[in-house]
Amino acid sequence: MHLSDRLTATDYFGRHQVPIQLDKLHAELSPALHLATSVRSFRAEVLSDFVGAVVGGEAKLALSLYSKLVNYPLMITRQLEAARDWLRQQARGSESIGLVASSNAMRLKPIGLHVKAKIDPTVWFLADKTDVRSSFALEDVATEFDIQGLELDWVGMCWDANFRREENKWSHYSFRGARWERINDPIRAAYLVNAYRVLLTRARQGMVLYVPFGSSIDDTRKPSFYDKTYDFLRNCGITELT
Repeated sequence: MHLSDRLTATDYFGRHQVPIQLDKLHAELSPALHLATSVRSFRAEVLSDFVGAVVGGEAKLALSLYSKLVNYPLMITRQLEAARDWLRQQARGSESIGLVASSNAMRLKPIGLHVKAKIDPTVWFLADKTDVRSSFALEDVATEFDIQGLELDWVGMCWDANFRREENKWSHYSFRGARWERINDPIRAAYLVNAYRVLLTRARQGMVLYVPFGSSIDDTRKPSFYDKTYDFLRNCGITELT
């Protein structure tokens, strides 16, 4: 296995750790085992590549890939109720809808999305539309731990300031106590990136991104924490919901 081959996994494990770990193993490269096509979304084979470009900070690449998502509606809004309305409008029959967010999206709480309020994943996924605990109610939000390996038809992805744009690049934060703290550990930063990667690939048929406005009177939710993220996502081609 060549070093260039090993580095295809850096999106998931970090550039320097992969070669070190693989050198301890007897490894053989098998292109036949590479899952090059997304199997989670039957309407968007390029979705995983698009999401990779987004979380990788590559707006131009994301924009070119977005043009190929012709059968996969992908919207963005600053209004949570608009996101909820859009999800309800898209679903037909028994098609599932739901809201997701990062497990450390702590400052979505003032908006009514409390990621630390434990959900029952079985009920959230399987209960019908009459159950307020179900994903259909669009009240309880599932995190990457609840939804990893599972999907819904239509997803509302709620973006917080723990993964934000600063100085034309992604910055990584964790909310502790009463404030945001920058994540300097590259492994923890990689986990955060991959949490967003998971959340952005849970929708089989389409997705709406919700980026809050923030608040000028709350230092933990400054508008600047969200505005640049929203602008970046728009530059990736994502259509604004009006």
